[in-house]
Amino acid sequence: MTADLSELRALLLDRDRLVSAVAAGRIKGTEAPPHTRLRPVTVKAGEALQLETSDGARPTVQNLPWTPETVDELLARPYGNWHVELTDATVQVRVTKRGKAFLHRTEASRVRDTSHDRAKPHLIAPDDPLFDVVGGDAAKRRQVDAFLHLVDGSLTGSTPLRVVDFGCGNAYLTFAAYRHLAASREVEVIGVDVREDQRVRNGQVATELGCADRVRFVADTAASADLPGADVVLALHACDTATDEALARGVSLGAAHIFAAPCCHHDIAAQLRSGSAPAPYGSLVRDGILLERFADTLTDALRALLLRSLGYEVDVVEFIASAHTPRNTMLRARRADVPAALRTAARVEYDGLVAAWGVKPRLAGLLG
Repeated sequence: MTADLSELRALLLDRDRLVSAVAAGRIKGTEAPPHTRLRPVTVKAGEALQLETSDGARPTVQNLPWTPETVDELLARPYGNWHVELTDATVQVRVTKRGKAFLHRTEASRVRDTSHDRAKPHLIAPDDPLFDVVGGDAAKRRQVDAFLHLVDGSLTGSTPLRVVDFGCGNAYLTFAAYRHLAASREVEVIGVDVREDQRVRNGQVATELGCADRVRFVADTAASADLPGADVVLALHACDTATDEALARGVSLGAAHIFAAPCCHHDIAAQLRSGSAPAPYGSLVRDGILLERFADTLTDALRALLLRSLGYEVDVVEFIASAHTPRNTMLRARRADVPAALRTAARVEYDGLVAAWGVKPRLAGLLG
């Protein structure tokens, strides 16, 4: 472990404040270690660290001594990202190829639960009766729950919220978000989808669930739907530029929080195919599979930069293991008091990437 991780080390050893932590991803140029979730638990011998490690198939759970040696062994693994939950804060840590750690801290309020036999912390359990009415297979239910975990970790307090779910489809996320958020605050949820039959079907489900007065649906696009405003915008697997429409509309509605897990990225991929790569990066787009993956990365990087240039703090994170869906990237944006210099720097970086690759992102056009 390098000295650059000393602050993260202190957090993982904080016996008064540590609630849980997740280590995922890899440092560039290294092999990805297994996804690991840890939390303090109370056993007969005292407090220990419970590690749940997954290789994408089956998790392995073990209790280890909560010691500096255990933490140092974890930090020696080449994880690229850490998500640490404390009683009073959420800390995101990104580790670079050079071993530097960049920390982003937001305030939070949580209660520590170190009981050893605690049930798996689903926000909406996969066997919840809600899904008997809404539907959705096991994979979709896991995705919805994982999505909500990241939303839940970003929303604090109990103030009323208006939530808009763009590209809601069968409204698995729409109803689950209402069910979870309504337990702690007044909430109104609006689902938007282009299909009229979905609006009718989802409206009937809302009536069956007894929440039609607080959950309603609109048959329209994200760009043109008649909406009264939004505090939180959601978009789970909106296809291609539909994600851009959701992001742009979230900005125009003044949303304080935007959560988008993109689906396909055809628009930028098509532009890369018809253009030419800047030297010496032709090998990034010469082969079809590499072009598709690079298009995904470039699209979401440009989206994040545009949002940062508009005053949002943006994290690009994995919201669920790739074993459950290959479309597992989330853009999590929070409107904040971002210094003008940082907004300008993001715009300069965006302009440089667009000029180098000769692409015209749809989001930029929608934002005007």
